[in-house]
Amino acid sequence: MLISIKTLKTALLGGALLSTVLTLMSSNEAFAQSNFRLKTLGTGSSPYVVSTVFADIINNQTDYRIQVDATGSGPEHAVLTAQGKVQFTSSFSPGIAALMQGGAGMFATLPQSVELYENMRMLFNYPMGLYHAAVFDNSGITTYDDLEGKRVFTGPPTGQARATVELLIEAITGYKADEDYEAINISWNAAAQSFQDGNLDVYFNPTQAPSPILTQIAMANKIRFLSVPEVDEGMLASVLERPGYRIVELPADIYGANQTNTDPARSVGVTIGIVTNKEMSEESIYTITKAFWENIEDKQQALPQMRNLSLETVFQDMNTPLHPGAIRYYEEVGLEIPEHLIP
Repeated sequence: MLISIKTLKTALLGGALLSTVLTLMSSNEAFAQSNFRLKTLGTGSSPYVVSTVFADIINNQTDYRIQVDATGSGPEHAVLTAQGKVQFTSSFSPGIAALMQGGAGMFATLPQSVELYENMRMLFNYPMGLYHAAVFDNSGITTYDDLEGKRVFTGPPTGQARATVELLIEAITGYKADEDYEAINISWNAAAQSFQDGNLDVYFNPTQAPSPILTQIAMANKIRFLSVPEVDEGMLASVLERPGYRIVELPADIYGANQTNTDPARSVGVTIGIVTNKEMSEESIYTITKAFWENIEDKQQALPQMRNLSLETVFQDMNTPLHPGAIRYYEEVGLEIPEHLIP
């Protein structure tokens, strides 16, 4: 059978077009598989600092690219990661994990939260820091009992921080949010600005010390940090019995001469971690985990907030299984993997 020149040209052009389309599809797929999104908390927070360092190392030491997005709350980030809409979050605490796994707290209205939790796989845990309870020195607020009638930023509307702070205040004083004090629930960035502008009386922020935001505020203002009284820790059971929480101390001079505390301020410390989705490939997570831990030392010298990250505490308080790629790296460097963290 004879084929006309026109028909042959059409066929060849069609084949070339199909080849181009397939090549583009393949390229786009490869691009998608090497470009990832990471959700974290507001600018200046410990998770934000860790996230930007994490992304910087991966972007410079591997063929992968990570884009950091500092919007939303920890529970929102967990759901997006479980759904595969983003690939990482650095704001996944053991407390959030327990609530998500049990369909409790802020996840009570999300029927699929238990199923979504099964998609989560850890890279590592790290100390998020402690809950700074900051006030201006001239505010007249010196103890938790002074919070009555005050404007208190307890955390974003849907975040775990809000629940923690409001439980802590109630455990110490009996004060209830929006009954005995005005609970302000806005974004992290908006709260920092609002405190600086004098629109908040008390600013709570769970972060490593020294916090960049609070360091900036302390450069121009005398500030004080409220201290959790030395009560029977049974009184604080609503806070401390949750996974990843403990009493820690904030040094009296860590924010310089404008910090007016003469003694360390007792507060609540919390563990947090970077988590991914189980659908991420073992090879990519192995490469990313290895690159991070093998290139973190220079960052720790430059950034005080990174100095508490260590392979010695990488599994601390962890209650969600590790990703196989992370397990591969930790076994490679001689760490013993706790049995409950093996998926």
